[in-house]
Amino acid sequence: MGGITDKSVEIQLGCGLMAAFFQRGNCKQIKSVSQISNKSSTKKLAKPPSITLRNSISHDRKHVRRSTSDGTRSSSKKQSSNFSSTNKMSQVVNLAPNTQNLRRVRAFTSSDLSPTVINHQKSNMNGTINRASSTGNIMLLGQRIQNRSSDQKSTLQKGRVLMGNIVRQPNLRSYMLNQLDPDVLKSMGNEQYRQGRFEEAMALYNQAIAINPKNACYYSNKSAALMNLNRLIEAMIECREAIRLDPFYHNAQYRLARLYLRLGEAEKAIDHYEKSGPKVYKRDIAEAQDLKRIICNCIEAHRLKDYSILLNESHNALFSGADSAPQIFAMRAEALMKLYRHEEAYTTIQKGPNFKTELYTRLFGSTKTAYLIIIRAQVYALVGRFDDGITAAQEAAKLDLSNEIITIFRRIKGLASARIKGNKLFKESKYIEACSMYTEGLEQDPYNSVLLFNRATCRFKLGQFEKAVEDCSTAIVLRPSYTKARLRRANCYMKFERWEAAIQEFEMLLQEKQGDEEVKRALLDAKIQLERERDEDQKQRKLCNGSNLVSVTSN
Repeated sequence: MGGITDKSVEIQLGCGLMAAFFQRGNCKQIKSVSQISNKSSTKKLAKPPSITLRNSISHDRKHVRRSTSDGTRSSSKKQSSNFSSTNKMSQVVNLAPNTQNLRRVRAFTSSDLSPTVINHQKSNMNGTINRASSTGNIMLLGQRIQNRSSDQKSTLQKGRVLMGNIVRQPNLRSYMLNQLDPDVLKSMGNEQYRQGRFEEAMALYNQAIAINPKNACYYSNKSAALMNLNRLIEAMIECREAIRLDPFYHNAQYRLARLYLRLGEAEKAIDHYEKSGPKVYKRDIAEAQDLKRIICNCIEAHRLKDYSILLNESHNALFSGADSAPQIFAMRAEALMKLYRHEEAYTTIQKGPNFKTELYTRLFGSTKTAYLIIIRAQVYALVGRFDDGITAAQEAAKLDLSNEIITIFRRIKGLASARIKGNKLFKESKYIEACSMYTEGLEQDPYNSVLLFNRATCRFKLGQFEKAVEDCSTAIVLRPSYTKARLRRANCYMKFERWEAAIQEFEMLLQEKQGDEEVKRALLDAKIQLERERDEDQKQRKLCNGSNLVSVTSN
């Protein structure tokens, strides 16, 4: 029995190894030892053929070398039918018998082979052998890697992963190469530009510039993308850099001329048009010369304080190409402000370009920049944005400490202080004191619509309806869409029993605030009161007519 057990174990080990090496799925399972022992009494078992062991390696034949230790040959009382006897066996396997340049691998013990044998025994119902576990694969197929260092292993694994990604993503390699080619990046940016994706185009131009900052074309293309994003000051800076790198770059010269034209710098536009070579047309230069003449008229009207002419000429300048000129917008806003058209002045400031102070100062100087900011500060104060006005005036004073700017700054601070103090008194129901405080602020600027409305509210509370109407009317002339002042004036008309005037005010308010229930109720009330008044008038007329008839008859 001991001999039979040894032979069965050897056969099983051999079959397991051969199956693991050559992946032969049709290898049949060897019957267990117990099955063989049951038949030993009826039929004599034939000694299985032994496997020839060879010590040398041949290039023409397949070899399998198996050595058995002395412990497995001898019979012992401790032997059993399980596979515990294989713990003392060692085998040396030729992993690549068909390879010429083959080296021997170390002999490994039965504990190394046990996972392979066990996995070999776990076969499917149709006789297909399951693949070896991860441990078996590592032991049988990874012997060439075992002697490598850990660094070599990690490098090899990373290389396999990277190569796998490149195979799965064929565009990755070309994309990585494109990132290193600035001309390819420029071409990609041009394609994004043609599709109207200016932010994406600018990002690609930036990458090209980062790789090659000496190419003027990249800066010029970036300038074109910035122009379409309406970031004109930045576009001008990039275009000037392109010209610095290549003064004879006609496209950049022409683009810079167009930028100067839109920003109201007509003389500089003409200068760069003349350097644009074949890119420029005669009509371009004629357009710049017309704009130069109009801007000169604006400057002269501003000097003479002829604000009506300034308003007309600034309008002409905006429609002659200088559609983004901060100086033109500022002069137009000043003209409207001096003509007491505060609402239009505020709209002009809102529609005009709002460049960063440091950028504009860098290109046009501190004096021009201070003028733009102080006009903005005054317009903010006129519509009640006192905090923004103070901030802007402070910024202008940092650039220009002239007496005019300091005076405007102090006036805006005085208006803001009067409003704050008056509001505090009004909340305390001290209407007389609040009215006096608003009047003090109006002494510095008699045409501040917010302070006029606040004083009208105090006068309404004090029953001074006529004076309240005067303040509201002045505020509405300055700002026709000032709904609070219009509503206050309508309420004053209701107190006067001037129903028709009140109805007219309420109807105008409903055009701007269609869903206002308070205005709807007030309008309905005014209409009812008007009908009652008309009915009373008709009754009075009838009575008068009847009395006249009686007197005539008696006579």
